[in-house]
Amino acid sequence: MTSGCSALVYQPKVLSVAGKAPTRGFAAAEFEARTAKAQRLMHDAGLDALLFCTEPEVRYFSGFLTPFWQSPTRPWFLVVPREGKPIAVIPGIGTETMAATWIEDIRTWESPNPSDEGVTLLCDTLRGLNASVVGLPMGEESMLRMSLRDLDRIREKANITFSDSGSLVRACRFIKSAAEIEKISHICALASDAFDRVPALISAGMPLSEAFRAMRIELLLQGADEVPYLVGGAGQGGYADVISPPSERKLEGGDILMFDTGSTFDGYFCDFDRNYAIGESDDASKRAYRTLYAATDAALAIAKPGATCADLYAAMVTEIGSDGGGIGRMGHGLGMQLTELPSHMPTDTTILQPGMVLTLEPSMTVGPDRMMVHEENIAIHEDGAALLSRRAPPELPVI
Repeated sequence: MTSGCSALVYQPKVLSVAGKAPTRGFAAAEFEARTAKAQRLMHDAGLDALLFCTEPEVRYFSGFLTPFWQSPTRPWFLVVPREGKPIAVIPGIGTETMAATWIEDIRTWESPNPSDEGVTLLCDTLRGLNASVVGLPMGEESMLRMSLRDLDRIREKANITFSDSGSLVRACRFIKSAAEIEKISHICALASDAFDRVPALISAGMPLSEAFRAMRIELLLQGADEVPYLVGGAGQGGYADVISPPSERKLEGGDILMFDTGSTFDGYFCDFDRNYAIGESDDASKRAYRTLYAATDAALAIAKPGATCADLYAAMVTEIGSDGGGIGRMGHGLGMQLTELPSHMPTDTTILQPGMVLTLEPSMTVGPDRMMVHEENIAIHEDGAALLSRRAPPELPVI
């Protein structure tokens, strides 16, 4: 493991300045551009239409934002034809919300209707477009939000062939618009303000459950719309688990406490963490923190167009050293979902392009069953990376 004291070789721009909230939603021109790009790619791929039934994709091409996706009762469909605007095929309960978007052609059925949950209406829509080859995301990090039975019925009734459109969708969503980055930057600024408040919220003797509740409340007070993701851990010199719900264990002197939040503004996520020592920190914890900070700097220095995700991973692992035992991937895409492709790992050779929003997330083992993780959010510009999260302090904060 290196000392973590390497000099900062690249000073990224910082975009996370809390202020007036961006305008909610997007102008119609934003959706027109997204649809036009998808249609160009559809033409190249020989697709007659795209079919979406999952929340991020439906929202990306329509602007349909609602927490009602939490209910699994009803499927929702959006069809993007080769020409013209998308068509919504949705349960009647969503008519008013969809009508507030740029979508004009809204076709509805009364749902729940287990015997025909939109199948006939969707098939009629696809036949009306003369769609015989329909793109549907099928590969990594995709899912199907309808029953397999209905998928088979649609394939047979509409006489269509489904083709994997996952790479097409990723090509659209990889590159964020200025308006998208503004929303991500804003939620990063709000979360940064909440992290700055942690020393006033947390103290030794506080149960972890209470500490996490206080942090969740603070994020909402700062202006986050929702806090769907708040995880972390605490333990002597590091933590063993960063995905379980908080326990009733009380914070003790010598603990390292980590909060990792995916909070949202207008449907866009931040995703970064901060570490704190409770009462005091030992030399090993300080060294590990500095190493992770230096690993982040190493990735920031090369995070520019032309580099690859594998390059970012290698830069972080080199700084950590072989005895640090990097844990899994070291960052990923970010936007409408907490985690998006690509992934910073040796096998991901995705080339960085201006407009990408990414996390840098170096991690390392710090002892038996103990780890430490550091995470920042960045946007790629023509000349390098801009920090969206406010940079963590260079030394481990002590509460």
